[in-house]
Amino acid sequence: MRVGIVILPEDRWWAAEPKWRAAEEYGFDHAWTYDHLGWRNLVDGPWFSAVPTLTAAAMVTSRIRLGTFVASPVARHPVPFMRELNTLDDVSDGRLVLGVGAGVDHLHYDGAVLDAPELTPKQRVDRFTEFVEALDGLLMTDKCDFEGEYYRARGARNLPGPVQRPRLPFVVAANGPRTMTLAARFGAGWVTTGKGGETADEWWRGVAALCQVFDRRLDAAGRDRASIQRHLSLDSSPVFSLSSVEAFRDAVGRAGELGFTDVISHWPRSSSPYEGREAVLEQVASDVLPELRG
Repeated sequence: MRVGIVILPEDRWWAAEPKWRAAEEYGFDHAWTYDHLGWRNLVDGPWFSAVPTLTAAAMVTSRIRLGTFVASPVARHPVPFMRELNTLDDVSDGRLVLGVGAGVDHLHYDGAVLDAPELTPKQRVDRFTEFVEALDGLLMTDKCDFEGEYYRARGARNLPGPVQRPRLPFVVAANGPRTMTLAARFGAGWVTTGKGGETADEWWRGVAALCQVFDRRLDAAGRDRASIQRHLSLDSSPVFSLSSVEAFRDAVGRAGELGFTDVISHWPRSSSPYEGREAVLEQVASDVLPELRG
């Protein structure tokens, strides 16, 4: 079982840098940050951009994989984003993972602040599909042409291309059948937040149901079920995974039983969301992560 940690991009670098260094020193396998213009109830506070944050993180780490959790079409165009990804993959010496999701437009701050048109669920998935298809082509093909309803490119150059070949890995966020199909087509990994629920047990039942759906999507795409990494965002559960060492052990155990290869938690904060104590994170790093690596 591999374990990742999300570090929100809210601290000035003098305060954020020690967290990114510690994430590697503690033994986490991957570290992520949110790729939003603002998020939830934190839009009135400090917030920094994902790609520069990950670039800085790449300069103070050497092993840990780094990723967006998750980039979406709401505030991104695939052509300039491809250039940023190539640059970050180069700076990190091939440690970048692209977490990508559909986005929710006006339900979140990004779409509202951009005054983006409100799309139907079908249109959001259509746009997301184009976004992923375009990024796939742009990252692998120099002088790429793309023609879609939402995005177009003419002879887009990508030299020198990403360090990772044929391109950097995609981890596709998907909770619905169509986005799971997209994950099965393009993903080196799938990440899910579950189906919601008032209790932890209800949430876990929803996650188990999604795993069954995803297996069917992999079969339909002709993908070996073992060929794709399965990531679970633990803190979508009603129980914060790092509220205690026992809560973390329980969550990781249940995720493993469902076949997840990777779990992702959040660096504890002093207030909601993800309110917790860094002492718990440190104890998980010292006591639990070595067991999982073993």
